[in-house]
Amino acid sequence: MMKLIVAIVQDEDASRLIGNLMNDGFSVTKLATTGGFLKSGNTTILAGVEDNRVQECLGIIEKVCKSRKQIATSPVTMGGSSGMYASYPIEVTVGGATVFILAVDQFVKY
Repeated sequence: MMKLIVAIVQDEDASRLIGNLMNDGFSVTKLATTGGFLKSGNTTILAGVEDNRVQECLGIIEKVCKSRKQIATSPVTMGGSSGMYASYPIEVTVGGATVFILAVDQFVKY
């Protein structure tokens, strides 16, 4: 049986993750995506993985995609109807990976 691993990672981790996965024999497909709190670019990686290699694949994702702190600015409305905005720095956690593991009923490669 196989699983489809869908990993959503930060753009800056994507190339290194793809390289590591391919070096270990995993076939991957890269999709450019956007989302998250900062609306920053991220990458969605698709990998069809045999059941006995799922943990190995997850280990590579965990090793490469570490979460880290980053300073971002957050707009705040001031003065009600005046519409004035001010920004202030906030610390947010970025990176890491969001991973979905889906059962694959059938796999066909042409």
